[in-house]
Formats: sequence, C-alpha cells, structure tokens
Amino acid sequence: MSRATQTTTSVLSEYLSAEAIGNLLKTLAIPAAGLLIFLFIWASGAKSIDTSLGQFPGPTQVYQQSVNLIAEHNAERDKEVAFYERQEARNAKKLEKNPDAKVKIRPYTGKPTFIDQIGTSLITVMAGFVAASLIAIPVGILIGLNSGLYSALNPLIQLFKPVSPLAWLPLVTMVVSALYVTDDPLFAKSFVTSMITVSLCCLWPTMINTAVGVSGISQDLKNVSQVLRLPFLTHVVKIVLPSAIPMMFTGLRLSLGIAWMVLIAAEMLAQNPGLGKFVWDEFQNGSSNSLGRIMVAVLVIGLIGFLLDRIMLLLQRKVSWDKSAVLR
Repeated sequence: MSRATQTTTSVLSEYLSAEAIGNLLKTLAIPAAGLLIFLFIWASGAKSIDTSLGQFPGPTQVYQQSVNLIAEHNAERDKEVAFYERQEARNAKKLEKNPDAKVKIRPYTGKPTFIDQIGTSLITVMAGFVAASLIAIPVGILIGLNSGLYSALNPLIQLFKPVSPLAWLPLVTMVVSALYVTDDPLFAKSFVTSMITVSLCCLWPTMINTAVGVSGISQDLKNVSQVLRLPFLTHVVKIVLPSAIPMMFTGLRLSLGIAWMVLIAAEMLAQNPGLGKFVWDEFQNGSSNSLGRIMVAVLVIGLIGFLLDRIMLLLQRKVSWDKSAVLR
C-alpha cells in the first residue's frame, strides 16, 4: 500500500471516528444532559413548594411511589390468583361429592391497579383513534379531490374542530345512555362514552391534513392517471395515497396526541375507568402520598404519549415511498 493511500485511509478513519462520536453525542449525550438539568431543577424547586398535602414531591419521592404502585399491582395479582385457586378447590370438592353438580367460576372484582388503569386507557384511546381515522381518512380524500365538497364541509369542520371534550362529554353521555340500551352489552357504557368523545375530538387534524395532502398532488401525476384512464379506486390507491402519505401521517400523529389528551380529561370528568380516574381519585384521597402518585401518573401519561408518537413515526417510515425523507 502506497504512502498516499495510507494517509487517505488514516484521514478517512479519523473523520468517520469523529462523525461517529458526534452522532453519539447528538443521540445520547445531549438528551441525557437535558434530562439531568430538568431533574436538578425539579429536585431544587420541589423543596421550596409546600402544599396542603405536604411538600411537592421530588424525583426521589416519585420514584418511591412508582415502586409502591408496582408492588400494589403485584399484590393484587397474587390476590386474584388466590381467589381463583380457592374457587377451583371448592369446585373440585363439590364435584368429588357429586360429579353431576353444576359449578361456575365467579370473576375477580378487585380494585383496578395503576397498571390496570394504563391498560384500560390504552385500549380506549386506540379504539377511539381507529374509529376517528376510519372516518377522517376517506372524508379527507373525498374533500381533497373535490373542491366543491370541501367548500361545503369546511364550515362544519371549522365549527366543530375547536370544541372541547368537556363540552362533548355531557352530550355523548346522554346520547349513549339513551341509545345504548341492552341487557347484555358487549362494551361498557363508560368505554363507549370515552371512545366516542375521543373520536369526535381527534378526527379533525387527520381529515384536514389528508385533504391538504390530496389537493397538493402534482399535476403531472394527475395527467398520468388521466392518460392511463385509471378507475377512481385505482387512482386513489396508486396515485393519491402515496402522494398524500406525509401529510396524512402528520394528521394522524396530531390526532393521536389529541386523542390521548382528550381521553385523560374525559376519564377524569366522567369518572370512567382509566388513568384520568386514577389521577382524580388520588386528588380526592388527599393522603401524603397522593401528590407523588399523581406525579407518577403525569410522567407515565407523557411517556406513553411520546411512545405512541414514535410508533406512528415508525409506521410512517414503513409505508412511505420516500425512504430518504427526514422524519422527526
């Protein structure tokens, strides 16, 4: 190997090494530094805030309460296992005495834990978000393709878009109570109420962004579709959707974030099962641990919202045709 080649290789290696270190700092070190600064400010500020329930919880107290919540969940699961084991033992004795005896297993009705409430909220928000998306995307495509239809629906969109979930919730509750009447409901009324409220509040960003993305399709692509005489559905699938995906996913990400915020408020106001009810119950409880437990819920709500957005971003990268686009 010549000396010039060795020099070039050495310089290239140093450049790649410096670039790798820079990327590592940008990816890990800078966010970690920001997090540490936040924790320091939080810990320092919490010491100077005294409330009616005691001192505002710092990071240490919040961590302790998170451990307690997990321990309570594990204890509740142990109670549930023991509950079913006792029933199985009683039923076994009953069948031993009389093989024809009828036995049944009663469901466990223990208090939902913090982890259970997280699961309930996630199921509800995804149901509402999916329902809203199934409405918003087709309508967004139609109004994006037809300017007259857009002009007809735009006043309604602008009218209902800013309405708060606190205004929708009483109306939805009354309508669900009047129409959802059955002796053996498939879903609880509280679930249906929260889901519809979430859907009503989160469908607008997806609808608007989808319409904007569809209406902004290149004229060249429209001309190709006309030359090939593509049927309407083929035109939508092959031309419209691939071109509108970036704007559509922007709307979906906004809608999912709004859905998550709306759900917590709806659960808190209506006392429906979920994280919102957990926060409200802890606030009403008024114990010395309540503030720490509420702060745990706040951090979990924020973390889940962040993870939901990252999942949507990964999905967008998966289905987008432009793999070189920078997505954040």
